[in-house]
Amino acid sequence: MIEPGQLAPDVTLPRDGGGSVSLSDLRGQIVVLYFYPRDDTSGCTKEAIAFTDAANEFAAAGSVVLGISKDSIAKHDKFRDKHGLKVALLSDEDGDTCERYGVWKEKSMYGKTFMGIERTTVLIDRDGKIARIWPKVKVAGHAEDVLKAVQSL
Repeated sequence: MIEPGQLAPDVTLPRDGGGSVSLSDLRGQIVVLYFYPRDDTSGCTKEAIAFTDAANEFAAAGSVVLGISKDSIAKHDKFRDKHGLKVALLSDEDGDTCERYGVWKEKSMYGKTFMGIERTTVLIDRDGKIARIWPKVKVAGHAEDVLKAVQSL
């Protein structure tokens, strides 16, 4: 399990639009990793739009915002285009990154249990250390809270 103060696990994942992103290449910048369950569902769409709406403010604060789910790049591209998203969407189809960051959890809905991504945001400072973790994120107001934390670093 990851904790604030630890070095963030380095990962390299494919991103929407092609190419890949490596956390180690982002040292010197503040990184917001937001893990979300699935493209184009209501909560995930609201969260992605909220981060997109604040994209310029995140950039002005020296940060990059990366959304991560187990969806494919093709699904990410459709999701991005449909909603005009301006944050990078990374694909963790094999689930390794979700496991390493401790967000792959047992969940329950309508009395059934299943494994899935627990909506979580991880803030990584310029040195690559975990500055803060938001587990079990509620979407309303979350992007604004994260932006305040970024601006305080």
